[in-house]
Amino acid sequence: MRKISIITLIFSVIASSFAIANEVNVFNARHYKADSELYSKFTNMTGIKVNLINGKSGALEKRIISEGADSSADLYITADAGRCGAMDAKGALQGGLTSAAIKDAVPKSFRTNKWVGIAKRARIIYYSPERVTGAELSGMTYEGLADPKWKGRLVIRKSSNIYNKSLVASLIKNNGKAATAAWAEGVVANMARTPTGNDRAQIMAVAAGKAKLAVANSYYIALMLSGKKGPEQQAAAKKVKPVFPNQNNRGTHMNISGGGVTKYAPNKADAIKFLEFLVTKEAQQHIVNNTFEYPMIDGVKPNKLISQFGTSFKQDTKTKVSKYYQNQKKALALMKKAGWK
Repeated sequence: MRKISIITLIFSVIASSFAIANEVNVFNARHYKADSELYSKFTNMTGIKVNLINGKSGALEKRIISEGADSSADLYITADAGRCGAMDAKGALQGGLTSAAIKDAVPKSFRTNKWVGIAKRARIIYYSPERVTGAELSGMTYEGLADPKWKGRLVIRKSSNIYNKSLVASLIKNNGKAATAAWAEGVVANMARTPTGNDRAQIMAVAAGKAKLAVANSYYIALMLSGKKGPEQQAAAKKVKPVFPNQNNRGTHMNISGGGVTKYAPNKADAIKFLEFLVTKEAQQHIVNNTFEYPMIDGVKPNKLISQFGTSFKQDTKTKVSKYYQNQKKALALMKKAGWK
């Protein structure tokens, strides 16, 4: 009887190990229904079950960190390199993202050995062709947003917004803290209103004639044009056009959606397989056609709703997105000092 019990125990342990080795727990802060459909494709291809835990980035980060070694999280997926950097700085991610599948697919400026970009987005400028001429926007730069000629004409989100913090962090990296502080003062002086609303609200403001320029992420115009946010926003999107800044120098500011393997991931090998899958051609095509982000890898075309505005714009690939987190505290401080609400 004792031999039978031992054998039963052994088989129980083997079965348990097999189950763990064939699943991955994804803590997902991206708010796209299409993501779960993509993750199902991964399961169908590999047999690895995806346990998806959706939530806001702050809540998921807090849970992963507070649970520590007891956390079931294998992967943390979020939007913005700054958030990836923050998790790394808190010791919540582990290394190991050095496989050829990842290194060959993802450019160096969009990954580290602890997290990797899975899609790109540009933070760009929107304008109304009825109120702003092409000549006025010729050679437009982020730095140009502080030009007094735009006084009372600019709308942008709050200083605490993660996308703005990363944008300003990149300006600090490229122009220095003092110059960026002066720029922030100029931007505040040019605001048409106190910052309010999300990125789509900024685009809507331009469409409604409440401002002439708006700063928002690239995928929002395609999302609005798709009709997924209703006829009002679709109509508004048709009244504006995007501008890709800094084409004559470093290129347009780029950010990412990205993911990293958590420090205590119980299924590390499967988690890496999952990230490798996300940068395959099939997965990238699914992402760009559902979230309207730009592909992370070569050989995949952006969705036509965003590619109609151009696909060959110069991207800032010299400013590593891993540097955004390092300057975000400085970015927020100087924005606040400038009176940026």
